[in-house]
Amino acid sequence: MKRLLMLVLLGVMGLFALSVQAVVETYEFDTAEQKALYQKMARELRCVVCQNQTILESNAPLAQDLRQQLYQMIRYQQADEKQIIAFMVQRYGDFVLYRPPFQANTLILWIMPFLMLLFSVYWVVSYVRQTQKIAQQQQESKQDD
Repeated sequence: MKRLLMLVLLGVMGLFALSVQAVVETYEFDTAEQKALYQKMARELRCVVCQNQTILESNAPLAQDLRQQLYQMIRYQQADEKQIIAFMVQRYGDFVLYRPPFQANTLILWIMPFLMLLFSVYWVVSYVRQTQKIAQQQQESKQDD
């Protein structure tokens, strides 16, 4: 019985292993600078289909297309970082950037963490003061008794 259970478990694990295979893309560059730019940009561009993955990390078909487009822009069009970012933002919007620019429509993204921190500090200070006040009142009532 244990042997049969082990075989079934290994079979199921084998099926999962087949479904998780990843595509490995290799691109040839003329210079080391082009390769470095490709790696840098692939880490800075977000896969617009996946949540919180770069196009380098994602296996989504759109991420594969974005990597191919990035490769072609660097290798054949000799595009620089600014041109690549401008093209991707024009096509997919600011969401494609991991670090969106500081502008009116992304203001909440930049300010919200600081507001949350200030609110948290205010809440902790208020809670501590209230707790101390209650403890002091209880201590005074015990002394009165």
